[in-house]
Amino acid sequence: MPEGLITKALSGYYYVQDGERLVQCRARGIFKKRGESPLVGDRVEYSLTDNGEGTVDRIEPRHSELIRPPIANADLAVLVFSVIRPELSLALLDKFLVHVEHARMDALIVLSKMDRIPDDEDGERIRADVESARGLYSSLGYQVLITSAHKGDGIAELQDALAGHINVFAGQSGVGKSSLLNALVPGLTLETNEISDKLGRGKHTTRHVELVALPSGGYLADTPGFSQLDFAELGIDQIGDCFREFKVLSSGCKFRGCTHIHEPSCAVLEAKEQGTIADSRYENYVSFMTEWKEKRRRY
Repeated sequence: MPEGLITKALSGYYYVQDGERLVQCRARGIFKKRGESPLVGDRVEYSLTDNGEGTVDRIEPRHSELIRPPIANADLAVLVFSVIRPELSLALLDKFLVHVEHARMDALIVLSKMDRIPDDEDGERIRADVESARGLYSSLGYQVLITSAHKGDGIAELQDALAGHINVFAGQSGVGKSSLLNALVPGLTLETNEISDKLGRGKHTTRHVELVALPSGGYLADTPGFSQLDFAELGIDQIGDCFREFKVLSSGCKFRGCTHIHEPSCAVLEAKEQGTIADSRYENYVSFMTEWKEKRRRY
């Protein structure tokens, strides 16, 4: 039975790439009975039908799975955050990182729109904040790239980082994901939207998940813009384990299942008091725990 990779899902069809051939497929009804659904990124077995289309018959075991965006077998999450319009939000970045760590994926942080920073006092503040963020997340083991799609800065480094992976691009609307994609893949033209001055946010310009083949090898997932991640929806129980520095320290906590908020002899709290954990990371963790508890009560 032929095999291939689902590179696009749209309107009930799954587009399976098998070498040079792209086959438009429907999924067998058995998946619906099982409560399953093929995802972009799935390796599948399929069969051809008389009308030249195909049917997805079997899904190979997945290495990873994201709920939002819905994609399987991605191994690198590319988190795109603009440094201006919208401004860089460490709280949202940390929320995305929890999402990624929970899915057992690695993350690449891309800071975009560096060319848009003004040459004034506000610009100096923004540049200082960018350097501070790069230092913080680099110290945690994340690769951080500084880019400008319009000027081409950082694009070569980004291409090297993406080569050979199934990469997921994610971030708020309006941060420049589509502009980066257009810079990465020659000939690719994706709809882009500037931030609305009136609303202060971007429009959702991408409406489905699709894998785009990279010239350097591997695939890149162009995903719908999103800005809200629900811990209850993701089924995350131990948010602390999704903070790399907390996970390392937690073995030194006195109590198993320590929440790192009020317990005595907590290694994370001790590290915070000693200044070896960034205040922003701990404050965001406490905020996420509060949100998770509230959502848990509702569910």
